[in-house]
Amino acid sequence: MSHRARWGAVFLAPVLTVALAATPAHAAEYERVLNGTFDSGKSPWWSSGNTPSAVSLGRLCADVPAGTVNPWDSMIGQNDIPLEAGQPYTLRFTASATRDVSLRAVVQLPAAPATLNKTATVTTTPKSFQFTGTSTTAGLHAQLQFQQGGAAQPFTLCLDDVSLTGGAVPPGGGRDFGSPVRTNQYGYAVHGPKKASIVDASATPVQWRLLDSSGAVVKNGLTRVQGTDTASGDHVHIADFGSVHKAGTGYTLAVGTATSYPFAIADNPYKTLRKDSLGYFYAVRSGTPIEAQYAGDAYARPAGHLGVAPNKGDTDVPCQPGTCGYSLDVRGGWYDAGDQGKYVVNGALAAWQLMDSYERSRAQDDTAGLRDGLLSIPENDNGVPDVLDESRWETEFLLKMQVPAGEPLAGMVHHKIHDLAWTALPTQPDKDSQPRYLHAPSTAATLNLAAAAAQCARVWERYDEAFARRCLTAAKTAWKAALASPDVYAPGSDSVGGGAYADTDVTDEFSWAATELYATTRDRAYLSRIDTKITPAGFSWRDTGALADLTVVRLPSRFPAPMVAAARKRVLAVADGFVQDARSQGYPNLNLPADGVYVWGSNSVTVNNAMVIATAYDITDRGVYRDAVLESLDYLFGRNALNQSFVTGYGTQDSHNQHNRIWAHQIDPKLPSPPPGSLAGGPDSALQDPVARQNLVGCAPATCYIDDIYSYSTNEIAINWNSALAWVATFAADSAR
Repeated sequence: MSHRARWGAVFLAPVLTVALAATPAHAAEYERVLNGTFDSGKSPWWSSGNTPSAVSLGRLCADVPAGTVNPWDSMIGQNDIPLEAGQPYTLRFTASATRDVSLRAVVQLPAAPATLNKTATVTTTPKSFQFTGTSTTAGLHAQLQFQQGGAAQPFTLCLDDVSLTGGAVPPGGGRDFGSPVRTNQYGYAVHGPKKASIVDASATPVQWRLLDSSGAVVKNGLTRVQGTDTASGDHVHIADFGSVHKAGTGYTLAVGTATSYPFAIADNPYKTLRKDSLGYFYAVRSGTPIEAQYAGDAYARPAGHLGVAPNKGDTDVPCQPGTCGYSLDVRGGWYDAGDQGKYVVNGALAAWQLMDSYERSRAQDDTAGLRDGLLSIPENDNGVPDVLDESRWETEFLLKMQVPAGEPLAGMVHHKIHDLAWTALPTQPDKDSQPRYLHAPSTAATLNLAAAAAQCARVWERYDEAFARRCLTAAKTAWKAALASPDVYAPGSDSVGGGAYADTDVTDEFSWAATELYATTRDRAYLSRIDTKITPAGFSWRDTGALADLTVVRLPSRFPAPMVAAARKRVLAVADGFVQDARSQGYPNLNLPADGVYVWGSNSVTVNNAMVIATAYDITDRGVYRDAVLESLDYLFGRNALNQSFVTGYGTQDSHNQHNRIWAHQIDPKLPSPPPGSLAGGPDSALQDPVARQNLVGCAPATCYIDDIYSYSTNEIAINWNSALAWVATFAADSAR
């Protein structure tokens, strides 16, 4: 989520060809600059590190230093401006300075001739400027730069009314989702549901044809008219070819002249997904080398954040100034998402989902899910299920985040650790030179540790009694500390260098932690604090109350019978609602927001809701629940309004440019894309990053997504999203055996 200059910081002396022309009278005035009047503050504008800037009196003003050499040594700019080849663009702005100076106004795509490179003479009186140039190259990531380096004396530069207009395609226009025949691009189970969604305006059924790899017709039939899908605006038909049970690859579905992407029908297409989605966690381990023998050559990398230069963490990490007087060794754990921070509230949920997947596999006699050797990790031959080994890597880190005895707030848990400032994309973990700090303890983080550590004590008892005891001691200590400090909240403003993960309602965390502690200890003192219920809102890192009911029904012998009966009734009712939500839409998304708004990480809502439905299947053995879970994977694998598989390596049109500092192939071709099995965040109606705001204007909620590394609000990856996918993939692989 860095707002720093990306390639401007190493801008070479430009040898540029500028095509200047008068703007044609008929050219559309499509605005390409965001917040050019600075009415919304500074974002998404940036300035060089030596050029501090702020909005003052409705202008962006920057203090330009003396003593630099090149014009590009001091800049103000904006990234992610889309340009079209052969189109003219007109730059307009008003500028003034505390003394007469000159600046360069540059519009340029990376590694391309400048669209515009002009000098403006700025005086102490505000003056308006207008320049026009033509782009010779197309791209989504042009930079607008005001270069004012090389000054002999310092001065203040102020800009206002910055505008860049031009291009033939309006903002948000020109999107093409390919074939109207939308299928699971990866594979259907031989003995599972097999449906496709077809965008077709016809009010009556149309014929579909299932073709094998040679083009021969295997099956044909008529669609069912579903109608208008509200979230996408598409008029959708459904084709059902579930009666086909012949395994094979290269199948396609045709409607008229339109054909889907190819897909397979396999006995169990989910086994590979189970391994890949779980294998993701080894690739994001912190504090250990990622070895080629386990991850493959492309994903091997040195250990990050072990206190070896240029790293400044994580073996002896101080608190933010003024929050504590000690340092902690917090090496290990998983890197959270697009950044390389580590957050207790996200990490505890992800570890919990892996441990819950283990408990489910044990309860359902899923021997494959319990296998030592399932994953390609260093611990894959130690007599412990690999899913537990991987969860332990994060749990060990969570335990280290607890405030030591004898210190103020002893037993509480630090909310997070991350860099002082955002690092650039890409930045390999061992090359991160930023100082790292422990952030203040919070009640939410403390209760997340209590819950995950209590579960840890339960699942590890049969494999490592000493570790289980350590987990239980930490859980009980955290619980007592949270009772003593029930309202210590992480500030929502603490979002520089890492995410805030703020949460000011911890009643749900108290209930979840009490549930896990009671399940492990049978101490009735915890029972009275179990007071949350699963609702159609589901669960997330911030809202964990539903996890209480899920644990109760997962472990019915550990809870009073009336509590189990009530929890089962609630889980089934919520699962029934999710199934109906999917049926009511043109695409089988288990996420149907009441307000129609897709949130950041919307795909995680889909897989979390699938986990609830899968739990309902475990309770009842009703096939309708299993089918709904498998169809939710169809949605993730391409049966959606975008015709996009959101899982890397799964499908023809798969997400592979997710926002991440380690795997940045889009920026540096020498680096890989995220590993197979990485889940992209998915549509976000709010358009919360510049790339989304530039390219998704006017998008229907279900289509507010772009596979671009700089679109952190629609295309990030995160451990708690992949843990949910891994849980569902393990269920699917088990259900198809």
